[in-house]
Amino acid sequence: MAQVIPFPVRPVAAVDDIEIDIFTAVDAAIRDLRDIAECCDASARRQAEECRQMLERAFAVALSQG
Repeated sequence: MAQVIPFPVRPVAAVDDIEIDIFTAVDAAIRDLRDIAECCDASARRQAEECRQMLERAFAVALSQG
């Protein structure tokens, strides 16, 4: 019978330990909202889409300003 050798467990970083810039955070939120909207009822989908569109506009403005 084969012997299973477990890999060492990697510590999971606490949320406070993860550094992320605002552009990466907004980009991730836009993608997440797109995915979430696909799984919601009509009312929640509309709200998620409106939020995503708002973030996309703000993100585009921020990128254009350098």
